[in-house]
Amino acid sequence: MRLVVRSLWSASLRCGLGLSLGLALAAPAAAQRTLTVAAFPAVDEIVRAALPAWKRLHPDVEVKVVSRELNDHHTAMITALSTAVHLPDVMALEVGYLGRFAQGAGLLDLTPAPYDVRRFESRFVPYAFQQASTPTGAVLAVPTDIGPGTLLYRQDLLAKAGLTEADITRSWEGYVQAGVKLKAATGAYLMAHARDMKDILIRTGIQPGEGIYFDKDSKPLVTSPRFVRSFELARAVRRQQLDARVTAWSSDWAEGFKRGGIATQISGAWLAGHLNNWLAPSTRGMWRAAQLPEGAFAAYGGTFFAMPRQGEQANRALAWEFIQMMTMDRQQQLAAFKSQDAFPALLETHADPFLDEPIAFLGGQTARRDWREAASHVKAVRVHKQDAFAREVIDTELDKVLERGKDIATALADAQRLLQLRARR
Repeated sequence: MRLVVRSLWSASLRCGLGLSLGLALAAPAAAQRTLTVAAFPAVDEIVRAALPAWKRLHPDVEVKVVSRELNDHHTAMITALSTAVHLPDVMALEVGYLGRFAQGAGLLDLTPAPYDVRRFESRFVPYAFQQASTPTGAVLAVPTDIGPGTLLYRQDLLAKAGLTEADITRSWEGYVQAGVKLKAATGAYLMAHARDMKDILIRTGIQPGEGIYFDKDSKPLVTSPRFVRSFELARAVRRQQLDARVTAWSSDWAEGFKRGGIATQISGAWLAGHLNNWLAPSTRGMWRAAQLPEGAFAAYGGTFFAMPRQGEQANRALAWEFIQMMTMDRQQQLAAFKSQDAFPALLETHADPFLDEPIAFLGGQTARRDWREAASHVKAVRVHKQDAFAREVIDTELDKVLERGKDIATALADAQRLLQLRARR
């Protein structure tokens, strides 16, 4: 190579073109384009793991991953969308926050050409795709993973108390009564926090077109029978001292799992992976997974990818291609499932043999089959821009019931009035 360059340089001097050729040789390569993806744990890891495949398709496009803690990420995205400053090309959104974005004008509608996202609708778990749709027919995000609800329980502790899976799944009241026997025999709490009982029960029995907290006309639903029952059973858990009074993701919560102090946990299927990988790996083989009591089906979490409406126009085609790779590429979806326990929203992955493999952490159960079955029964829940605020209000009122003995009807009526004032803002 040196000889070739030297010969060219000599020839150029002879021809009087040395300056122009020298500039050509010194000119830098074309600058790489940058695609910015904003995400939160562990979605950021899933994105980074996909970058080698992306680089093979687009070696000239650098992907910059901006990662923040879950709440900080969504706060930053709300700010970016409202100010049109520091907008990423692609943003990950957790379903619990989707309502804030879906009823605003900050996200790009993916239904018109060239996106025409509805042509892909049949490829996704129905409820997940529908959650990204607005009442006006717009689709503002594409689902990538879902969280089918499951009841995880310590088989060894149940056996010590003389209980079976049927005892904790037949009914919600039976679940609580089993907790009494469980604690008497083992000393273990039934659940981490009585709030967990409320969280699952308000997600059951939702009618078509309703959200968790609001109906299609933004009327609060928090005095409905499902909220009353959820508060009553949460109070029963607390009165019988069946909860450890620890919050999710706290150190005490993790210790409760490690030491066998918490016997069950209702959550998304992804929690089994977290227990195995870092929360309580020493308990491998002791846990089992069951469908929710009373034949209920609910979703816990789920992730979507979206584009800001005022994002960089020049990067829009690349951003859409990146979203398609993350959500519609079978191998990428399976890789995320295997590495991060992100249950795929893409239906064509659900027939993969991986779902039939026994899970050592769950004593060899083929629990992914049950989670697939649960996902097929979950119904879409309408999201509302005030969902996050409504959850704070309901949690506050439940705390007043549990800690101060506030009357349930009064607590829910107070919540209803506050949400009526806030609903249409």
